[in-house]
Amino acid sequence: MSELIFESASSLAQMIRQKQVSCREAIEAYLQRIERVNPLLNAYIHLDAEGARRQALAADEALARGEPTGPLHGVPFSMKSSIEVAGFPSECGSKLRQGVVAGRDATLVGRLRQAGAVILGNTNVPDLLMAYETDNSLYGRTNNPWDRERTPGGSSGGESAAIAAGCSAAGFGSDGGGSVRVPAHFCGIYGLKPTPGLIPRTGHWPACVGPASFSALVGPMARSAEDLELLLRVTAGPENHDSASAPVSVDPVGDAELEGLEIGYFEDDGAKPVTPETRQAIQTAVRILRGQGFRVEPFEMEHIEEARQLWWVFFGVAGAALTKPLVEGREQDLHPFARDLLAPADGSEYPSFEQFMNMWVERDRLRWQLLERMGRRRALLCPVAGVPAFRHRERVWSIGGRKVRYPRVFSYCQIFNLLSNPSVVVPVGRSPEGLPIGVQIVGRHFEDPLILGIARRLGAALGEWQRPPEAILEKGAGSERSV
Repeated sequence: MSELIFESASSLAQMIRQKQVSCREAIEAYLQRIERVNPLLNAYIHLDAEGARRQALAADEALARGEPTGPLHGVPFSMKSSIEVAGFPSECGSKLRQGVVAGRDATLVGRLRQAGAVILGNTNVPDLLMAYETDNSLYGRTNNPWDRERTPGGSSGGESAAIAAGCSAAGFGSDGGGSVRVPAHFCGIYGLKPTPGLIPRTGHWPACVGPASFSALVGPMARSAEDLELLLRVTAGPENHDSASAPVSVDPVGDAELEGLEIGYFEDDGAKPVTPETRQAIQTAVRILRGQGFRVEPFEMEHIEEARQLWWVFFGVAGAALTKPLVEGREQDLHPFARDLLAPADGSEYPSFEQFMNMWVERDRLRWQLLERMGRRRALLCPVAGVPAFRHRERVWSIGGRKVRYPRVFSYCQIFNLLSNPSVVVPVGRSPEGLPIGVQIVGRHFEDPLILGIARRLGAALGEWQRPPEAILEKGAGSERSV
């Protein structure tokens, strides 16, 4: 049963349908794994073991009657704790929300349940989701399963650590500046930042409204591109409460439609350096895709710094304004990481109304300019970040003799939140320390199935998904707080 926990969600669902393994056996295998390694990783902050066992029993009984629930029948999932699951804590790692319990399921959770998924528990995040490192004052830090002295990223860090370590078959995170893609890159898994509104965000805290309606979203995280395709099909679709919701087809793209596709790529953006191994990962992806018949040519990004600054206004400055009623008078309760990423609350950096509206117009202009410059290119290959998983609390890196500081090293993700492009992360390379390095495949709006098709082809050529070394997950010093 130890191998069962590393089956893809799609494969496990098939095994359960064919009665090669029962739902109860699958759930018990995952619960045993969580019991063993979660004290070392601190990925889960809440585990509903008895609830999962009841759901597994009901799933087995339904299957015995010939009544499977759906394509995810009996498959165990985890959920980022910013996404509501009825009865689960919904604190977003913050003392400002301590004790908050979700009274309902988020829309995507309800759709997963309708497809037969079993929700094991929810996972750790940074305070108010405001960091690229998962640590908070309620539950402590989460460790990377590839190296426990390093972070799994943020803000979906607990989610990525759980999936990579075999503590969940798949799950969902959210992304306002790289929060699905950076953790996927750091932990060596696949992650999709869909086009905003493709998967309803109702039931996420904070609500994806205002500027977040075009920049923040929820997306699947898994160990294969095929799993991402399945989870997109299961959870996508219109929903009245999501302002960007759109009835767009998410059927998988076949090989015929991918034939001869034009793709652009860049190894760096000319503004932020990347490690040599990051460049090598891009080159590897380019070589593989060219070998498969894709037309992959260099692409030069423009207006990078302008886009990054605009992203900061809509994410950091606007985020500070929207959270001000929650934070005001309780600033001392914020974790230092959240204080570092939130703009000053005194209004000194707030733009005027006229400036803010001009920035919104400029954001739209940059969006259509990128689409025009892409031309016939249907996708772009680029880095996820300038570095692989960093050590806890590390904030400055030297790359090729140049200093790069947090959080600018993640601008490769931030700009595509600003511009609303869908993007998927595929694990491709390794750092000298053996850490995973992902490649980002960026697409045109609502062409999520196409970039997932490219990711599927790339993943197939790379071979079997690589799990973290088991030696990292053995008991020893450095265990963290756990459920």
